[in-house]
Amino acid sequence: MFADRAKIFVKSGKGGDGHVSFRRELFVPDGGPDGGDGGKGGDVIFVVDEGLNTLADFKNVRKYKAEDGEEGGKRNCHGANGANITLKVPPGTVIKDFETGKVILDMSNRTEPVVLLKGGRGGKGNRQYVTSVMQAPKYAQPGQPAVEKWLSLELKMIADVGLVGFPNVGKSTLLSRVTNAKPKIANYHFTTLSPNLGVVSLDKGQSFVMADIPGIIEGASEGVGLGYDFLRHIERTKVLIHVVDAASTEGRDPILDIKAINKELKNYNEQLAARPMVIAANKCDALYGTDYETVIELLKEEFEPEGIKVFPISAVSGKGIEDLLWYVNDMVKEAPDDLIIFESEMDADDFVDAPDLPFEVKKSEKEEHLFLIEGPRIERMLGYTNLESEKGFAFFQKFMKDNGILTMLEDLGIEEGDTVKIYGLEFDYYK
Repeated sequence: MFADRAKIFVKSGKGGDGHVSFRRELFVPDGGPDGGDGGKGGDVIFVVDEGLNTLADFKNVRKYKAEDGEEGGKRNCHGANGANITLKVPPGTVIKDFETGKVILDMSNRTEPVVLLKGGRGGKGNRQYVTSVMQAPKYAQPGQPAVEKWLSLELKMIADVGLVGFPNVGKSTLLSRVTNAKPKIANYHFTTLSPNLGVVSLDKGQSFVMADIPGIIEGASEGVGLGYDFLRHIERTKVLIHVVDAASTEGRDPILDIKAINKELKNYNEQLAARPMVIAANKCDALYGTDYETVIELLKEEFEPEGIKVFPISAVSGKGIEDLLWYVNDMVKEAPDDLIIFESEMDADDFVDAPDLPFEVKKSEKEEHLFLIEGPRIERMLGYTNLESEKGFAFFQKFMKDNGILTMLEDLGIEEGDTVKIYGLEFDYYK
């Protein structure tokens, strides 16, 4: 079956952790910190490949992961960055969040690769945390975690003109006659499963892209049969050609067929019903004498007052097709040039939950009534805070409260008069 939807799992690379190490040199017993930074994790990138027309590749492989960044090393060595992973999709692919169904990215008008999930930043090595207060930090920053997401990919074909109608009315035959497309054609009493694209080439360099949308049945807008799968392919077309069996070879009323299909289009998306449309009254070579005049006249009386022109044609013999194509070509040129783009409903950057620098609050195992607070976040705060000034000490107290440190101390059972040690600094605790 034609693959126009896929569910995949993507994950960016984790950032490499920063490294903790100290210089070890002959005759230098207390070398300074030299832990290097971790490498950046790989990105998940999407790019349009004009040579693709289905999402079949994603049916076989469903999970994609970029490479993690390497940990930093001693002697200030920076960890290697993780390799990106690039996923190729056909033009017209819409990327959605699987859980919410919201549009993240429409690849229809993208000519350049797009980074969907960014790899995690590499963590800083301990050499980055040297301050006037702390000359030998024993902490390094962990790499930013990877970002993972289940995505829904939907292919909405890009064509200037879409052929719509009930199954077995001659859409595939018409497409094969006027374009270079080679759809499978037979006397099916059910809908073709694969949309087909072809280029209609006219004189003087005039051309447009035509799509044979698989036959729509009543109830398609409510998901009956394969309705949703096929209706999505009409959303981007500028002009619709409604192909109808004017000869009623299967006993169907062509006028009722047109009204039924138009109802499905409107129920699915009201903008579709308002799209410029013409009627190709096919199989006219099977009508004889007064039957031909009567059927065509009834179709024109019913729909041309609404601005929908009727063209009697035969997809088999070619009768009337040239007039139809030139008329449709003019409609395409008059239609707005802007491609229908599905606006993003959520930002991929929202997936990233950037971690802050770590810290730890604990009770001393060696001394009673002693509590320890340490970690990169604490070291960084001490580096830019002058605790000897009134303003600096007020900032320090606010920092302790805003980061939940006071609550953590109380949860550990701290009492008034107990000692709080922050590296080389000690404070008595009072509420």
